[in-house]
Amino acid sequence: MLRIVFMGTPEFSVPALRATAAKYQVAGVFTQPDRPVGRGLDLRASPVKLEAERLGIPVFQPESLVPEENFAKLQALQPDVIVVVAFGQILKRNVLDLPRLGCVNIHSSLLPRWRGAAPIQRALLAGDMETGVTTMRIAPKLDAGDILLQAKTPISGTDTAGTLHDRLAILGADLLMQTLDGLESGSLTGQVQDESRVTYAQKLSKEMETLNPDLTAIELDRQVRALHPWPGTSVRVQLPEGPLRLKIRSALLHSEISGPKGKIFDKAGMILLGCSEGCLELRNVQWEGKREVDMNGFVNGLRGRGQNLPLEVKP
Repeated sequence: MLRIVFMGTPEFSVPALRATAAKYQVAGVFTQPDRPVGRGLDLRASPVKLEAERLGIPVFQPESLVPEENFAKLQALQPDVIVVVAFGQILKRNVLDLPRLGCVNIHSSLLPRWRGAAPIQRALLAGDMETGVTTMRIAPKLDAGDILLQAKTPISGTDTAGTLHDRLAILGADLLMQTLDGLESGSLTGQVQDESRVTYAQKLSKEMETLNPDLTAIELDRQVRALHPWPGTSVRVQLPEGPLRLKIRSALLHSEISGPKGKIFDKAGMILLGCSEGCLELRNVQWEGKREVDMNGFVNGLRGRGQNLPLEVKP
């Protein structure tokens, strides 16, 4: 039976850890140190640490594997394979060379498309019709290692970054089991990536949240879905007391409906945002500093403040 060290940190990594522990010997789990969160800055363990403790697996939380004493702890575990799933640290050559069958990573795209930090969101923003997961050998260059296996899934018109995240986490865990089986039997060798097909998934920023009605409804629909749950999307609405940010929690695309660009208005029982082409139907929204409401709550709140539709969206 393979002896495995698992490295991961966020919720995306948990299905892969759970599947690995059910089939193989996991000698240890490496994850990020507990971090302060919330207003009280209370220390919180990573989802991977919590799952490892539930499974009774030893947990290691070094800030870095570069110091000799931290690498020595990893070396003492004598792994056949190191599995890395969103660990959050760059592995140096001494770590990559340690296990006899190498270091294997799960990446949430169909490499070489969308190497980098935000592959799920970038696939949605680009309007990709499908995405998937890739298992690969880890190389010093970012996401450039040999491809071992891939699994695909279609992207629907209602998928968000959140729904794709959850689906790809499960798909990745299943693919990892096939990959480890192939490495153990010696039947899986890997394929070099085609560098001519490489695209990069740049990191997301909070500044991406503002919706620009000068874009088409198709583009804004992709933005709403790609940036949910983080950083979210919003518009600045002009009110008598000044502009106020309105967060768009969910929306629907209506490319066949036209309306005044840059205004929130009602039509056919829907609350719509007019775009350069088509409209975006607003379904759930949240005024800054207030609770989330559906469209009935939104309209009732406007009336309670003496306001009516349409509302002007500020750039």
